[in-house]
Amino acid sequence: MNTQEYIESGIIETYVLGMTDAIESAELEQYCREYPDIKLAVTAFEATLEQHALLNPINPPSTIKVQLFESLKDEFVHPVFMSAPTKQSAKVFDIKPFLKYIAAASIILLVISGAMNLYLYTKLSNSSAQYQAILVEKTSLQANNQLIQAKALDLFNSMQMMTDPNMLKVSMPGMPGKEKNYATIFWDTKSKDVYILPNKLPQPTLGKQYQLWAMVDGKAVDAGMIGDCAGLCKMKNIPSATMFAVTLEKKGGSSIPTITEMYLAGKVS
Repeated sequence: MNTQEYIESGIIETYVLGMTDAIESAELEQYCREYPDIKLAVTAFEATLEQHALLNPINPPSTIKVQLFESLKDEFVHPVFMSAPTKQSAKVFDIKPFLKYIAAASIILLVISGAMNLYLYTKLSNSSAQYQAILVEKTSLQANNQLIQAKALDLFNSMQMMTDPNMLKVSMPGMPGKEKNYATIFWDTKSKDVYILPNKLPQPTLGKQYQLWAMVDGKAVDAGMIGDCAGLCKMKNIPSATMFAVTLEKKGGSSIPTITEMYLAGKVS
């Protein structure tokens, strides 16, 4: 079991906050007994919550004290005296007022406890939401990192293929009026797979896409659509061709090339 992935899944925080179901709770408690690092993660998060509560206490509303004394003002009376005809008078205390004081104090503690619970629940809910946001951000960063690694690998593989002696290189300069455009065909003479390196091609307009064509026996054959590639874009397998060209077509491609939208062309030497 990958305990680190389990810890980073958010189940620890959900369990401590009391939001897991019975099955999840039982599973986590079993893992705590089996894996010390999971138990340590639970203990650490509980300690963090406790420390947060201690550092952010709340006081009961100031009106509680005033209301309490107002309700008890009639209870502050002198002790009751009992006298006997033949003995010296002795003080006898009535316990009822003290019972009322205790009841009032209990109410105050209950109010404070409720306020504290509400405060902690709000703080913990906010902390849980922030933690989930951090997890989402981390997942996004990991995905971006994987994408960058994939593109870097594509570039490395492209460089390997471009230096392969079995690759036939076909230069495709820009057409008249489009001289700044340029691309290179790399044609595997063994497998007949075709790759294109779009060195200089402007970003196609919305709804448009570049399409590669191969001239085979005097006819234009679709060699594939040029997508967003990191390095070489793999096109269709072309057994033989005398020329390659690139046109700008509607997104998804065309069955025949639009000659007025031809950007590049190059003969196979």
